[in-house]
Amino acid sequence: MITLLRLSVLIALCIVSLATEFRHFEKAHKDPQVKRYEPTWDSLDTRPLPKWYDEAKFGIFIHWGVFSVPSYVDEWFWNYWKGPNPNAKVVKYMKDNYPPDFTYGDFASQFKAELYDPDYWADLIQESGAKYVVLTTKHHEGFTNWGSKHSWNWNAVDVGPHKDLVGMLANSIRNRTDVHFGVYHSLFEWFNPLYLKDDTNNFTTREFVVDKTMPELYELVNNYKPDVIWSDGANGPDSYWQAPEFIAWLYNDSPVKDTIVVNDRWSLTTSCKHGDFWNCADRYHPSSVQNHKWENCMTIDKYSWGFRREAVIADYLTMHEILQTMISTVAYGGNLLMNMGPCHDGTIMGIFQERLKQTGAWMKVNGQAIYGTAPWDKAQNDTVNPSVWYTTKDGSVYALFVEWPADNVLVLGAPTPSSSASKVTMLGVQQSLTFGPGKPTGIRVTLPSLNTKQMPCEWAWTLKLDGFQ
Repeated sequence: MITLLRLSVLIALCIVSLATEFRHFEKAHKDPQVKRYEPTWDSLDTRPLPKWYDEAKFGIFIHWGVFSVPSYVDEWFWNYWKGPNPNAKVVKYMKDNYPPDFTYGDFASQFKAELYDPDYWADLIQESGAKYVVLTTKHHEGFTNWGSKHSWNWNAVDVGPHKDLVGMLANSIRNRTDVHFGVYHSLFEWFNPLYLKDDTNNFTTREFVVDKTMPELYELVNNYKPDVIWSDGANGPDSYWQAPEFIAWLYNDSPVKDTIVVNDRWSLTTSCKHGDFWNCADRYHPSSVQNHKWENCMTIDKYSWGFRREAVIADYLTMHEILQTMISTVAYGGNLLMNMGPCHDGTIMGIFQERLKQTGAWMKVNGQAIYGTAPWDKAQNDTVNPSVWYTTKDGSVYALFVEWPADNVLVLGAPTPSSSASKVTMLGVQQSLTFGPGKPTGIRVTLPSLNTKQMPCEWAWTLKLDGFQ
């Protein structure tokens, strides 16, 4: 009788739960206040951008996969070796260092990630000042960094690490930081037979999309609940990928429908046209304010997204270059997504760690001129001083400059004081600064005389202008 009673209670609870879920579902579909997006770009493009993404301004990109084992030339290593247009340098490297019967698949067993510490990764990302991270879950090689049911024996649980690399980082990010977790996913795969078959059929068949790509995307969202889906590798027409159907589900019914943002790389025809934010090309950096949210995805290594062992110090961006890129990107309304490439064993090279830590130290002083700001409508790059860019927030204007003038006088052509109460301060310095009129317009600001220990930061500085127009 006790068992039957318990069973009856469980059944009753299940019925109540199902009824509640149905009421929520019914309300979402009938409530005129809850907008439903249709699987068309015209409808999807009306969705407002979630506020967190525009305010974040800065994220970290991570390229990691089987390509991290050869770690030579860049992440397109397999395609350079066996693709339709071989790279002679890569072909020679394989011939000189591996037996004739060695395959790219053999690299997977060496991708062990034995020193992978997702807690350290999460702490480093938090320290960098980034507000979101985008982890490569699958590159064009097709290897999934989680145990995907749709990538049998070509995933990080079945082969190599025998770990859920995606889930481990997602958990560490959420448990240790306030950073938003995002995923990179390549729609196509260079050598997948299903994709090659659809390509041969001029994309009139969709076996690869139905059986591989879209199931993976639904799996990623349901398993890891990312706030960013960074799609890539969208060879093939819009009609082939059926992305609008997936994105409509994301916006309407997915577990991340209120926070998710997607980029524009969903087919050959969507780039710079559709998506919550646009990264029209790698290192996209327009020199004017755009009419749509955009992102500059760039690399610390000037020549590669994945780690490469042959890189020399001159191949990495300096902090001066990184901050100039960040400041100018944010001034024009963009976000900066800065990439690093870990080693195959899960370690992060010192140069990447240093750049992230240095960026974070700079953000601690100057972050208020970056996070949550908007482009200044009067000027984004100064009218007479090309080393100065502007942002604005809460009525203040921020002038960020990357060259300290030799005479300690910074000339600004754009700002005009609006009253006798107008004030200029430097972030990280206590006292107000003196300023006077510029010629023919603007102002001349006398910067403080500081020794190296008194400088608020090393590479770029920020003036806060209150009472200026």
